[in-house]
Amino acid sequence: MLQPRVEDKSHVSGKLSVSLANHADEVAEAQRLRYQVFAEEMGARLPDAATGLDRDMYDAFCEHLLVRDDSTGEVVGTYRILSPSQARKIGNYYSESEFDLVRLGHIRNRMVEIGRSCVHPDYRSGGTITMLWAGLAEYMVRNSYEYLIGCASISMADGGHNAVGIFKQVRDKHISPVEWRAFPRCPLPLDAIDASQDVQLPPLIKGYLRVGALVCGEPAWDPDFNTADLLMLLPMAQMNQRYLRHFIGR
Repeated sequence: MLQPRVEDKSHVSGKLSVSLANHADEVAEAQRLRYQVFAEEMGARLPDAATGLDRDMYDAFCEHLLVRDDSTGEVVGTYRILSPSQARKIGNYYSESEFDLVRLGHIRNRMVEIGRSCVHPDYRSGGTITMLWAGLAEYMVRNSYEYLIGCASISMADGGHNAVGIFKQVRDKHISPVEWRAFPRCPLPLDAIDASQDVQLPPLIKGYLRVGALVCGEPAWDPDFNTADLLMLLPMAQMNQRYLRHFIGR
């Protein structure tokens, strides 16, 4: 049974609340939502598809943040959280399957990884995302962690044109310093893909950048999910303080 390592207080906003999963049944609810979004909606190839759950070896080492509709009891949003101590137990961070993180070695003991972010299609409003960020912010502050990393995914259904365009749009203003740079193991051929069309930043990436996150370099291609992934790094000391007060104040 998973045990949260922070006081499990819920932030309530209307009919939504956010908390950490307390037992395996709640983790399964998150995995079921992930399957619905990643496999049924996005067409990802998942290893345990017959179960109707998205699960892998990292889940047992992670804490699972859940946004729930209190009127129905349904889990409508989720993130999974891998702390530094749990990453040491499993041997790496999930994002290391896509990126070489050698330059982040000096901050690993203070670095939390988030991933498998998804929201039910009926709840893709600012409120649900705000609830997830409120839970993440409280987790980071309560545990005194200093850095947050995670992959932000962009669909490759168009052959990668949008992904390359998005990277070229954000790299000038939001690229990380060289000491926080990561290197994709399967990089996109940026120069071979046309990126002349107009692009719109996905809400998740826009949200990361708004709170102060940095892009740690070129995108990686994830063939199982058919996405281009940008590794994002948020130093908590550089987080937009207005947003931090907003999230924690909830």
